[in-house]
Amino acid sequence: MDRSTICSWLTERDPARLQALWDWADRVRASGVGDAVHLRGLIEVSNYCVRDCSYCGLRRPRGGLPRYRLSEEEVMQAVRRAVEWGFGTVVLQSGEDPGLEAGWMRSLVTRIKKETSLAITLSLGERRRDELAAWRDSGADRYLLKFETSNRELYRRIHPERADEPGRLSLLAHLRDLGYEVGSGVMVGIPGQTFDDLSRDIELFGELDLDMISVGPFIPHPATPLGHEVLSANGVPGGSEVALAAMALTRIKCPRANIPTTTALSTLDVGAGLERGLNVGANVVMPNLTPPPYRQLYQVYPGKGGNGEDPTTEPRRIIERIRALGRCIGDGRGDAPKSWAPAAAALVAEVRT
Repeated sequence: MDRSTICSWLTERDPARLQALWDWADRVRASGVGDAVHLRGLIEVSNYCVRDCSYCGLRRPRGGLPRYRLSEEEVMQAVRRAVEWGFGTVVLQSGEDPGLEAGWMRSLVTRIKKETSLAITLSLGERRRDELAAWRDSGADRYLLKFETSNRELYRRIHPERADEPGRLSLLAHLRDLGYEVGSGVMVGIPGQTFDDLSRDIELFGELDLDMISVGPFIPHPATPLGHEVLSANGVPGGSEVALAAMALTRIKCPRANIPTTTALSTLDVGAGLERGLNVGANVVMPNLTPPPYRQLYQVYPGKGGNGEDPTTEPRRIIERIRALGRCIGDGRGDAPKSWAPAAAALVAEVRT
């Protein structure tokens, strides 16, 4: 599937043809990664951030937001809930926070690996290469770092760069060299983003041979420079519809990747976002296990903190919703498959124009 075909699908608005795309992606998902939905327990360990990203509610210049870092024991309480619920992975996420020192994180990763059989995904931003190596050596399994857009000019507009900026694509390659399973992703509907930009993003997913791919709608925080930006008439629209098409095309392009139905999608469509994502190619859900006193403070965008769900009971509702779709809950760590199933390759080759 070349860029022009991807772009054609992204601009499709006919409901019947879009349903054909959803069905195609769902068949590729079933053949490529199966019917199991893998649960990853999300733990937001810090809302400090040194970056000035022009859309994120955690950005350094923002005042009025109480900042926090979880203690090791607070993290471990959430980790134990993940074990109790039968999850295979915990995701330790934060703003880009040097206050989460490399040694502290290494000790935490070592403890989780010693006390549980969980896989560990880290999503801690652009960290030094020696830190990334130390965490891998201590047992971290995966690292998620979204490149967000392959358009360098657009990236610079939304991410004021530091003098020591290493480049996210370079870091993704380094993470691969260190032996991590590597995840990345993009936002759909960034002001100034074109359909050709987004088509190139989806092409790049295949070129990078990613193990995990996150595709979600762009939702700026109102207390940021992009909080009230007006989208151009010829740009990629915000909302969930194009994001769903991009997710479906990502599944078709990358049949064996782990793809979550994103929190942003569920934020825009509280009642059905999870199901819509799972129906267009997703096979991962990330229930939030951040302790309630802190969850509302991880304000990347409005609604990110959820509606006060109790992490001791919320996963039950998520599991019920997954099973209502006829899908099963995945066993074990849910590592990314390493080779294509022949049936998945045949489905990807379908011609739909």
